[in-house]
Amino acid sequence: MPNTTTPAQYILILIDMIEQRGCDLDKLLAGTSLANTGISTIGARIPDEDFNQLVNNALELTGDKTLGLKLGFRLNLSAHAVLGQAFMTCTDLAQAIELFLKYNHLLASDLHFEFETIDEQCILTIVNTPPGNVFTEFGYELFYGALINTLRGLLNAPDLSLCMEFPYPRPEHHAMYYEMFGDDVHFDSPQGRILFRQELLDTPLPSSNPVLRNLYEAECARLLADLEEDNSVTKRTLRLLRKLEGQYPQMPQIAAMLNLSPRTYRRRLDDEQQSFQQLLDQVRAEHATRHLQNKRLPLSSIAYMVGFSDTSNFRRAYIKWTGKSPGEVRRG
Repeated sequence: MPNTTTPAQYILILIDMIEQRGCDLDKLLAGTSLANTGISTIGARIPDEDFNQLVNNALELTGDKTLGLKLGFRLNLSAHAVLGQAFMTCTDLAQAIELFLKYNHLLASDLHFEFETIDEQCILTIVNTPPGNVFTEFGYELFYGALINTLRGLLNAPDLSLCMEFPYPRPEHHAMYYEMFGDDVHFDSPQGRILFRQELLDTPLPSSNPVLRNLYEAECARLLADLEEDNSVTKRTLRLLRKLEGQYPQMPQIAAMLNLSPRTYRRRLDDEQQSFQQLLDQVRAEHATRHLQNKRLPLSSIAYMVGFSDTSNFRRAYIKWTGKSPGEVRRG
């Protein structure tokens, strides 16, 4: 998966947890692209680099080694957005797990799973992570916590307990593992695995709705296709500029928001036969054209909204961008 990302709702929940402890938001966002843009402009997903930096900042600010477990248990069905809704419409747990295996990259784009049944026992294994990406103790706590919390909500079984194997030594805060997961917790395992009896797959889900399930799965498929497409710097720049309507940062700021140095950013655009100015002009033209369709907005206001202090300069630029004058577009 290129350009691995994390759902924004996970980040927002983490930020809320840390702010509730009285920690400074600027210190929490330090070193991330959100430090420049703030959380008000956050999109549907953010790069894993930002999420990892947020986690490191949160651990340093709080000193709380149990933060991964606590965050995991805040990630319920609603936190998983459209995939969480899709889970709820499934007929039984087997169908929900099938959906998870098919679309889990919407939740954790850099993780890969294997699911098998051996002697009437189901086994979900974290088989690998991308080269150079170490799935940390925090990551296991987050994933296991989110998974058991989601299953308990899905099955309406608050006391559900599964066998959980962690591939690292028993941590100092191991008591919290037993408190949250139950007694069947094991450390120093060869791999991270979750095991349960096959009969659990047949458990019917109370909110089953086949029609809605098809609609939600279609949306999951669309989102996954978007996530897996060739995520070029050009496309990422256009998405960011469209989201930052009216702000129009300079090239070095956009490069920083995309976690690239200005030199690397410029080179990547050159490789794609694009320039920052071309992309900026394209987006400003899109915004200006939309504003021109509102005939109550004076031309001077539209010029200001797309970054011009002078109407005549805006008119000349718009003709250069589109081949038409603002008046022609407005009359049309």
